[in-house]
Amino acid sequence: MKTWPWLLLSWLLATEPGHAAVDASHYDQFWLWAGVDQQPVLQHANTLYVLQGQISQSRRDPQVHFIAQGPGVARLPQKQLWIVYRAHTLRWPDTVYRQLLAQVERWRRAGNPVVGVQIDFDARTRHLDEYVTFLRDLRQRLPPDYRLSITGLMDWSSNADASVIGQLNGVIDEVVVQTYQGRHSIPDYGAYLPRLSRLGLPFKVGLIQGGEWQEPDFLQDSPWFKGYVVFLQNP
Repeated sequence: MKTWPWLLLSWLLATEPGHAAVDASHYDQFWLWAGVDQQPVLQHANTLYVLQGQISQSRRDPQVHFIAQGPGVARLPQKQLWIVYRAHTLRWPDTVYRQLLAQVERWRRAGNPVVGVQIDFDARTRHLDEYVTFLRDLRQRLPPDYRLSITGLMDWSSNADASVIGQLNGVIDEVVVQTYQGRHSIPDYGAYLPRLSRLGLPFKVGLIQGGEWQEPDFLQDSPWFKGYVVFLQNP
């Protein structure tokens, strides 16, 4: 009987809003990053965002490098496939664009329903204008039938210049707003969610597998909300 209060407390904490863990089996869109093992949920996935490389530049070496990452080209069963690139710099030489486009085309030739490219870049709010310029140029380089997706930070909805955000209209097709950092949910993610519709852009919400998440009632009512993407991670 002495253990009963502790069992009750544990149950209450587990069922309180904000303490629900993200169960990947409840979703059908996923990021598949390098080094992450295949999981059963992928068999029922509708949309997959597959990392295929990083564009990086080190302090010691000013040259920009395209580093291939992620699974090799294969025929995947998903209905939609996005090819993802993690960017650490926006100063891409022409060789990087050629490597990227050639790789995306190989995925399509393998019989995959490639819908477009996603750029994963942590664009700070005060530098969004530079990011818009980069994305506008990338949009012109992509084949007309490819869509363009980006990841976004939650504070864009609160602190970004609305005129700069507005310039993304017609350039990108979606922004996936990340509610996590590293391998854990951001503790105060709920404070930013009510303002996501202010972006005026089609958006998805990025969740981390096993992280905390409590869906607000208003999210499903937003005409801009297009679903969730779960970042898969190894146990």
